[in-house]
Amino acid sequence: MALSPVTDSLPPDAAGSVRVVATKIFVSGLKVDAQVGVYAHERGRTQPLILDVELDAATASPTQLSDTVNYELVAEAARTLAASGHIGLVETFAEAVAQACLVDPRVSRARVRVDKPQALAPHAASAGVEVVLVRT
Repeated sequence: MALSPVTDSLPPDAAGSVRVVATKIFVSGLKVDAQVGVYAHERGRTQPLILDVELDAATASPTQLSDTVNYELVAEAARTLAASGHIGLVETFAEAVAQACLVDPRVSRARVRVDKPQALAPHAASAGVEVVLVRT
């Protein structure tokens, strides 16, 4: 019996005991318009934010959506937060999105990067923050 290319590289005793123990879920380049900023010219208007979110989650060989962390929920959390009203700091926005991701008990780590493309325009393409929250 021929082994697959994946199991060919495993030691013979490990080939039968391979299992998924963690999954990395990601959403890249999610665009939301939010009221965010501490300066007077940032109040009362929205501006674009671009989010990259990466989650570590405990899964066991998922075969259906309920076995996984649905990445649409990440987008929904960011859109809901953006619609909630003015937020002073982009750091606060990033941490709130990360906290929303950690509501799912399978998520052990949430990394959220928020780019604010207009923050330093035209002198820089983007500025922003990245937060990492880890379940303890």
